[in-house]
Amino acid sequence: LLDALVCLRERVTLESAGRLLPANGEGHLHDRAEIVRRFADHPDWILATRRIAERCEFTLENLDYQFPRYPLRPDETQIGHLRELVRIGARRRHGERPEPRVLRQLERELAVIEKLDLAGYFLIVEDITSFATRNKILCQGRGSAANSAVCHALGITAVDPVRMDLLFERFLSEERGEWPDIDIDFPSGDQREKVIQYVFSKYGTSGSAMTANVITYQIKLAVREMGKVLGHAPEAIERLSKLVGRLDFPTHHSGGGRSGDPEFTARLREAKLDPKAPEVRHWIDLIDAVQGLPRHLGQHSGGIVIAAGRLDEVVPIEPATMAGRRIVQWDKEDCADLGIIKIDLLGLGMLAALEETLPLIARHEGVSVDLAALPPDDPETYAMMRRADTIGVFQIESRAQMATLPRLKPKNFYDLVVEIAIIRPGPIVGQMVHPYLNRRAGREPVEYPHESLRPILERTLGVPIFQEQLLRIAMTAAGFSGGEAEELRRAMGFKRSVERMDKIEARLRSGMRTRGFTREAEDQIVLHISSFALYGFPESHSASFALIAYASAYLKRHHPAAFLVGLLRAQPMGFYNPATLIKDAQRHGVEVRPVDVLFSNAQSDLEPGSAASERPSPPPAVRIGLGAVGGLNRKTAERILAERATRAFEDLGDFVRRVGPDRDELEALAELGALAGLHGAPRERR
Repeated sequence: LLDALVCLRERVTLESAGRLLPANGEGHLHDRAEIVRRFADHPDWILATRRIAERCEFTLENLDYQFPRYPLRPDETQIGHLRELVRIGARRRHGERPEPRVLRQLERELAVIEKLDLAGYFLIVEDITSFATRNKILCQGRGSAANSAVCHALGITAVDPVRMDLLFERFLSEERGEWPDIDIDFPSGDQREKVIQYVFSKYGTSGSAMTANVITYQIKLAVREMGKVLGHAPEAIERLSKLVGRLDFPTHHSGGGRSGDPEFTARLREAKLDPKAPEVRHWIDLIDAVQGLPRHLGQHSGGIVIAAGRLDEVVPIEPATMAGRRIVQWDKEDCADLGIIKIDLLGLGMLAALEETLPLIARHEGVSVDLAALPPDDPETYAMMRRADTIGVFQIESRAQMATLPRLKPKNFYDLVVEIAIIRPGPIVGQMVHPYLNRRAGREPVEYPHESLRPILERTLGVPIFQEQLLRIAMTAAGFSGGEAEELRRAMGFKRSVERMDKIEARLRSGMRTRGFTREAEDQIVLHISSFALYGFPESHSASFALIAYASAYLKRHHPAAFLVGLLRAQPMGFYNPATLIKDAQRHGVEVRPVDVLFSNAQSDLEPGSAASERPSPPPAVRIGLGAVGGLNRKTAERILAERATRAFEDLGDFVRRVGPDRDELEALAELGALAGLHGAPRERR
């Protein structure tokens, strides 16, 4: 295996590696019996190594990592400042006199935060979102953070967990003994990068970095790279990698390796390889040996870690491939195990599209749209959803969602929350989709495993759809505490032992029997938990996504031209390519004008609508941008705009002389008709 990895590093085959390989096979740790055999005449040498090892007291638990404390005035405390910000935020969110239940929930959460000494963490996350707000960068917290009334009051999340009756313990509890997990979405691209660079500048090059993502060998990659090492024909490597890609192998194969796996053997024969041939058996052995080993270090999509003092004294930091980025050499799981705190600053394409759309509406339609103040439950928007007219709409544009929308018939925000959550692996695997839809349509009676679960399942017609419901069921049916219920969810997830899962399941069943649940109800509840504890969607997460889904649907219905431009500028994103988005907009009456060197800007944009429109104030038209021309260099596009700003192009010859495109660029422009207007330039905008 070591020889194979050396060959990969040096880009040579095993046959031609020569002196690049280690001189012998001793470059590995020997087992105890082998050491005793080799040094039988010198037992004192062996004992000396043990004495040295016993003197080495350092472990990874000794790492002196500390999360930064939020900077305050000398007379302030972390929790005191947090309480003040929450008080101000609660009045902003709920009015001058928030309801008693809101105040009770805030106080309960603040008490837990103070007891766990987490006030500084919330202040630092609030500082990041405040920076985004000051710089007019859209942002929204999601995930379990939306279960927190404190996060809502601080402006980190947009979902009101008190009104939606969300479970705080899903986010934070005393029993869990770990840091809360707050994910914040920002517009993809430059806007998110501004936030990341703000964090880097605030905590310094030695105090902050991105989390790594350790890429390990999976079956297809192992087949390809080990095949190259052994010098197999590229055609054979390609055939086998495609065939085994359809197999679902565990990371560490058991049962004597893949040579004994009948499915794998069948794929070998299908690839015209003899499983008994020595060179093929050698290939299989290397594929087995390399499975699950690290291949290279990547960068986590948005995880960032910060430290008080020097993070590089805790974990090595290295420059990332991307300019201005640096990463630690541990992945998020390692960081979590060692108590290094990660904040996820994620990029969301739809937020980028919305951020582009809103200024266009204000500039070209004279309407100021505030996403936080959209008309609630707009009938036209929901009618559009019920028709499955949702191409380009966040989260509900997939074919599966489109097939469900006319059956679920959403009429309000909570219906949309359910719609987003129900087409997920958990509810599908747990066979919950059809019962819910049948009950909603009146084809099936609403029933509950036990009457005590009615308050938990009533909103979803007796069918558990959300993770929070799962946790509440455990708390009500079996008397679990919030922390125990969260532990159950984790135990039912992946990377957990069967023994641990069985132990918690026994505790769950014992609690249900004590409370008079029938065996049938027990089995039903355990099935629900085991089938979608891992894949079930949190209600808070779904509600956060539903806000963005509703905003995108509202803009598509009422401002389709601006919404199309926002989508085009935020590409690539979503399920559909730009051509499909344009055709859909045209079906909705949007006038789309082709790319034209006389009028197109670098990006797609809006122009005054056709004067021939029957409306007194014609809606704007969409002009496709120069960026849509495949093969057109960005600098060439910039020259087109600069020259056009100086004076209009007289004809094609004038355009070529002043802009200087190469032949391929000229042909690309001509193929899309972008040069058609130069025959009679200058001309009226159309």
